[in-house]
Amino acid sequence: MTGVREGVPRRFRARVEYDGTDFSGFQVNPGERTVQGVLETALARLGNGVEQRVDGAGRTDAGVHASGQVIGFTYAGRLTATDLGRAFDALLPRDVAVRDVRLAPVGFNPRYAARYREYRYTVWNGPRSPLRERMALGMRAPLDTDAMARAGSAFIGRHDFRAFAAADRTSVRTVSSVRVRRDGRLVTIDVRADAFLRGMVRRMVAVLLEVGLGKMEETSVRTALAGPGPALGGASAPAKGLCLRRVALGRSPGEPNGEDEER
Repeated sequence: MTGVREGVPRRFRARVEYDGTDFSGFQVNPGERTVQGVLETALARLGNGVEQRVDGAGRTDAGVHASGQVIGFTYAGRLTATDLGRAFDALLPRDVAVRDVRLAPVGFNPRYAARYREYRYTVWNGPRSPLRERMALGMRAPLDTDAMARAGSAFIGRHDFRAFAAADRTSVRTVSSVRVRRDGRLVTIDVRADAFLRGMVRRMVAVLLEVGLGKMEETSVRTALAGPGPALGGASAPAKGLCLRRVALGRSPGEPNGEDEER
């Protein structure tokens, strides 16, 4: 791009990867270190100290990671998208990286433009491993992943997920897939949906782990989903095993707004 005039605001989008271990979540929280706060601080340095909001597609909670978070932001400087991406990334700490910066339509907000999100929960189902368990839940007892996969099918479709999430304005979400796979000692649970409620994936995982341990019948998952109270008393899997892997953009007009509250 040539002929860019400084002082003319342009909207951009980018992909962000972060290790959530030392963050108090994505969303800005006064007095806390957050991903959004770190991104906005770096962006202000690029804009001569002018603060600009950074919008994210998913508001991940403390300890939750991301390899495919999408952000939107406004920049009024002269840098091209390529140079802006390099400069932006160079100002970030080791546990956050920005890539694939490109121009976006005016008013672009990834939270509303997302067609679906996909989270992955990782379990290390083997002997204690300090390195693997930084970003995975360590479980020593063997898991029946076939039973977990069968039980996970109960979540697919459009349901009221109030039993698997904190209270929200509306608790109806559409889950398009739940995949449980094993690769040696590594177990992954991938969940794709139009959007997620706060704590939804980790509470779903907590129930699937009970099934995998033989402590809960596969059919009981459907009962829990339809139940009036929190499933497993509101128990959830630890945040460190959860990662926002992908945000697919391109919501069609008339589709649900895609608001994502997963934390």
